[in-house]
Amino acid sequence: MNATGREGRFRYRGAELVYDDLGAGPLAVYAHGGFVSQAVEDRMGLFDWAPLLRAGRRLVRYDARGHGRSTGEAVDTDYTYASLGEDLLALLDHLGADGPADAMGSSMGCGSVLHAALRAPRRFSALVLLIPPTAWTTREAHARANRAAAETIERQGAGAWLAGRQAQPPPRVVADVPRFPPTPQRRILPAVLRGLALCDLPAPASLATLRLPALVLAWEGDPGHPLSTARTLARSLPDAQLHVSRTRADVGTWGERAASFLTGRGRPPAGAGRCCGHC
Repeated sequence: MNATGREGRFRYRGAELVYDDLGAGPLAVYAHGGFVSQAVEDRMGLFDWAPLLRAGRRLVRYDARGHGRSTGEAVDTDYTYASLGEDLLALLDHLGADGPADAMGSSMGCGSVLHAALRAPRRFSALVLLIPPTAWTTREAHARANRAAAETIERQGAGAWLAGRQAQPPPRVVADVPRFPPTPQRRILPAVLRGLALCDLPAPASLATLRLPALVLAWEGDPGHPLSTARTLARSLPDAQLHVSRTRADVGTWGERAASFLTGRGRPPAGAGRCCGHC
């Protein structure tokens, strides 16, 4: 999806948050994953949201605090999922959303969406949760790695961390997707890493109270986004569907799947076939 739409900006809690507003119709907002931005995701070509526009949705995608065009400070707690969820709610306020909106989030954005939805469930009509990040029993190892990365950057500079990050093989299902440097400015990278180390997805017992239709989209073979998290998330939410992709081609159907889910609440996209397991 190359068209960026109408750019908007607003200030909230000491940061300027930048978003792109495209299309017309019922509102759907999208929160990207950690260390990327809208522009980087477009260059990666991983997700195609054009089907939502064709389905008559107004799509607002924004750069998270400290990412891409949005500004941020070196404050660890600004980058927890709960804090980023507050930014999402502030975006809805800024947009003048007077009714519930659909919300989509990938990885870090998935965490942002879930925390925002639990805080203000009446602000949302349905959720699309992409590659949920490692959570609960698997989260601590991820948190330790983030804290160690923050210390490495502070001692040796970002170059050493970036080199190690580039050396890690990507999940097989997305091995052909281009990789880009992280978008947060290097001066705030340690704070972003520590903020993500401080947080987790909401507890399953809390998720069980969230009675919103949800579509969970996951892929296999990714320790940072393990299927154990996606499955527990789908089981915990009272009204959730889970789809697991094992090929890059199937990941390419996610935009159609999201559009079909949000407009028809679960009808499979034309030509996309059935879920490829664990649904």
